Amino acid sequence: MTRATTVRAVLAAAVLLVSVLITLTMSPRLGLDLQGGTRMVLQAKDSATAKADRESTDRTLEVLRRRIDSLGVSEPTLTRSGEDRIIVELPDVQDPRKAAEVIGRTAQLSFHAVRGPGTEQEKGKAAGPTLPDEEGRLLALGQARLTGAGVKDAGASFDAQQGAGWTVALDFHKDAGRDWTRLTGEAACHPAQDERRRVAIVLDDRVISSPQVAPSVGCNVGLPSGSTQITGSFGAAEARDLALLIKGGALPLPVEIVEQRTVGPTLGAAAIDASARAALIGAAATALFITFVYRLFGALAATALAAYGVISYAALVALGVTLTLPGLAGFVLAIGMAVDANVLVFERAREEYAERSGRSGRSLRSAMTAGFRNAWSAVADSNVTTLIAAGLLFFLGSGPVKGFGVTLAIGVLASMFSALVIARALTEIASRSRFVGDYRGVNGIARPGRVRTWLARRDPRLFRSPRRWLLISTALIAVAGLGIVVRGVDLGVEFTGGRLVEYSTSRPVDVETARTVLAGAGFGDAEVTTAGAGDLSVRTGDLDNHEEHALRAALAEAGGDTTKVRDELIGPSLGDELRRNALIALAVAVLVQLAYLAVRFRWTFALASVAALLHDVILLVGAFAWLGRTVDGIFLAALLTVIGYSVNDSVVVFDRVRELWAKARRESVTTIANRAVLQTVPRTVNTGMGALFILVALAVLGGDSLEDFALALLIGICVGTYSSVLTAVPVALTLEKRAKTPPPARKRASGRTSGAGAKRRDPLDNGARV
Repeated sequence: MTRATTVRAVLAAAVLLVSVLITLTMSPRLGLDLQGGTRMVLQAKDSATAKADRESTDRTLEVLRRRIDSLGVSEPTLTRSGEDRIIVELPDVQDPRKAAEVIGRTAQLSFHAVRGPGTEQEKGKAAGPTLPDEEGRLLALGQARLTGAGVKDAGASFDAQQGAGWTVALDFHKDAGRDWTRLTGEAACHPAQDERRRVAIVLDDRVISSPQVAPSVGCNVGLPSGSTQITGSFGAAEARDLALLIKGGALPLPVEIVEQRTVGPTLGAAAIDASARAALIGAAATALFITFVYRLFGALAATALAAYGVISYAALVALGVTLTLPGLAGFVLAIGMAVDANVLVFERAREEYAERSGRSGRSLRSAMTAGFRNAWSAVADSNVTTLIAAGLLFFLGSGPVKGFGVTLAIGVLASMFSALVIARALTEIASRSRFVGDYRGVNGIARPGRVRTWLARRDPRLFRSPRRWLLISTALIAVAGLGIVVRGVDLGVEFTGGRLVEYSTSRPVDVETARTVLAGAGFGDAEVTTAGAGDLSVRTGDLDNHEEHALRAALAEAGGDTTKVRDELIGPSLGDELRRNALIALAVAVLVQLAYLAVRFRWTFALASVAALLHDVILLVGAFAWLGRTVDGIFLAALLTVIGYSVNDSVVVFDRVRELWAKARRESVTTIANRAVLQTVPRTVNTGMGALFILVALAVLGGDSLEDFALALLIGICVGTYSSVLTAVPVALTLEKRAKTPPPARKRASGRTSGAGAKRRDPLDNGARV
């Protein structure tokens, strides 16, 4: 083995060993649908500045969502109940009492000048509050000079150098930072040890820290506006709780916990088992397909994909990501899509092998090396664009959108490691074998695939008239738009709100049975959980009294006498702010991807990729509108996956166009694009088939819980495959007719441009001649 191969093999073994240890020693955090969790009902109260109405309760809900995210609880469910109640459902919470304490605190933070020692007679005066400091001595404070709204970020840290123990560091917004500088500058005008040289930091009417301004700070100069530290007798847990309270923001209204109970999973054991069985069958079918197409090297790629599954699962567990059933299905789907990098490499290796027309192991090794080298730019660009989207969804989104960004980033990084380290090490070792090199039927690289052979024989001219394809795409968009306008989009309870009804039955009814009888009665979208001592909680969309009676009668068939225990109207769990943040994150991600592709490729290619992406989104939403399917949180996750797939597919096609055009700059771009598409179609077909096997298994065998998720992705991948070739390329060709940008320059491996006649040296050729 070469030194590089040895390094890759050792690195792969080390990462796999760590991943296996994490998998065996750490338990995953499961979502509400798989394990259940804690449900709390919060009652909002009127305050001196706000009334507990629907608007202020919704604002309180969004602050609670940020606070819960800071607690480390992923995928929580928060809904408004009635005008002034909030239902909070937390999956896999280890200490519900601590969560309740942190959630319920108002967290009103303010910064005050100290007017001097306080007395009992001064309490309640208009000049400012009089409160005891950390040691119990009364301080007369001025009015609040700035509040927690001016804090941009907060974090707990241990200060070992100064001996201050645990502290909370605050970063201020620009205007608040200037107020902080003025406040500390005024305090610094008083002599040392004077009470007026102190600044009081107050949380919920309690002085948590009142430090003296350091003697080195000059009068009216103040501390820098960027940040400060809160010091006090904090323990580690207390400092972290304080930091997350400040970071999450103050509650607009005080809340009181009026109910807390444990709820069961929304999915029954039978649904979970069926989904797991479908996922295993789909993954096995994908592995068999790749092995059939690429023989020995396909089997090695399937081994690398199994390693990818272990590594990405271990990363999800180690980071504490909450795993829901759609999330696990997406994880399995990512295994099918992660084969893309291997397919890219193998198809490029087939091309190299055909050019060399050799049968020896030496030729096979050089073809594989060239395949990895030539596929690198497409693999890198497609994955970088996906990572850009994942990062922006994480930093700009919230709730499930943020969680999707984390999962997507982990999947991309793990798939690149699987393809470029593990699979490459395995294939390099295998390609050194004389037996593998001599027998074309064994290695899977020496023979061209059937799709490639058929295309080479037919040589279709796809882009004689690009406008024809644009007219077809426009017609499809019109049909989808008509469905959205005429049929309307059936938004799920997460977006619209609905009704939460709780029933008590005389006979125990499990969740799976309840969901089955409700689906038979026409309530297929109802979400059922166990609540308390055998009660059933049903969450559904708009429900009038007649429909509620029918729902109760359906449950009575399975549970006997059924009594309604609770009946409440609930608001959307994906509220306005979360939806707005998701749209902003998505729009920014598209713009950044557009800029990246314009720099890496051409502005025409970038616009064409974004046009194909928008085409796919409209068609998917329109298809669900025509089919009358519910657009809910699961659909949102599928839509984000389709967006990533669409950009990835377009990047692969345009990478080949760029490469071929640089080699033949005098040929027309239409001819180049046709040749590039025909060369990338085998990759597109094989990658799509890898994902389709898993999706068909999930749709057919996964049960009702995953049917819409799998259907959305089936439609999205088919549409994305079509658009990357027959929408993106025609748009690029149309734009190129008006563009004045010269063709791309050919590059050597070192990155410098070369002439049209330059030849690439065989990587196994050391240059020596006799």
